[in-house]
Amino acid sequence: MDRFDALQAFVRVVEAGSFTKAAQTLHMSKTTVTQLVQQLEARLRVKLLNRTTRQVRVTTEGAAYYERVVSLLADLEDADAGLSNALSAPKGRLRVDVPSPLASVVLMPALPAFHAHYPEIQIDMGVSDRMVDVIGDNVDCVLRAGELGDSSLMARRVGELRFGVYASPDYLASAGTPSHPRELEHMPHRIVGFLGANSGKVAPLPMRREGESIAAQGRYAIAVDDGNAYLAAGLAGMGVLWLPHYMVETHVARGELVPLFDDWRVGSMPLYIVYPQNRHLSAKLRVFIDWVTELMAQHASIAPTQRFVSLED
Repeated sequence: MDRFDALQAFVRVVEAGSFTKAAQTLHMSKTTVTQLVQQLEARLRVKLLNRTTRQVRVTTEGAAYYERVVSLLADLEDADAGLSNALSAPKGRLRVDVPSPLASVVLMPALPAFHAHYPEIQIDMGVSDRMVDVIGDNVDCVLRAGELGDSSLMARRVGELRFGVYASPDYLASAGTPSHPRELEHMPHRIVGFLGANSGKVAPLPMRREGESIAAQGRYAIAVDDGNAYLAAGLAGMGVLWLPHYMVETHVARGELVPLFDDWRVGSMPLYIVYPQNRHLSAKLRVFIDWVTELMAQHASIAPTQRFVSLED
């Protein structure tokens, strides 16, 4: 038995809650991962995991052992980092997941500068608006907007997304320019719907002005679950959009989108970098988080509000 492989396999099974998921993230067969954990249990003469046909749960002894092993693996990574001068030149593979609009509008244009500064960091970037299982999918960090609720994660709040309401000139020429958000609920107006990752439904958007507060929700001909597709539908004249300013600044300047309801205030949304609570914060992850935080502060439409939070708070 390779003890290092066995320890890694055990940690991944605990974090993923599944031998199958652990095997996928370790690029091993499920049989190999199962055998490694069994051999580790046999060597320790302790049952680390309780297995059923539906789930894998860590035992009391296994939970205590897991905490020690995670710390040990972190120390080993630090030792390797010290030998390779990784603090001044971080290296290695970094697995991240970010919303598609933020990737295309903010991160991708800035990545050449990051790569020039950290040429030894290889980024595997998942680009989607889906809810990622940070631990189960073995992702180092995710960048997500909205309030978070998973108590097993840590989050760094890096900004506040400011929203506005917009429509294309073609849409306004066809349906007319609404003077009040309630008009969107009636013909001939419509919105482009955005499907929530958890609910799969189009949620109303809170809007307020002095003395008046509503939850605006209109009729839609199309609803999508991807930010870039949402913007494209609005540019095509399919309906009214609620979008963060950073996504539309260029389109407004070109006259491709027109701001609506200037006397109304649309709710903002916090922006977080999220990572596993028990995962070692490596040098490569640390510099990536710092880079994203600085990048968000450079965008006037993303107000920086830096702080660390545990999602148990």
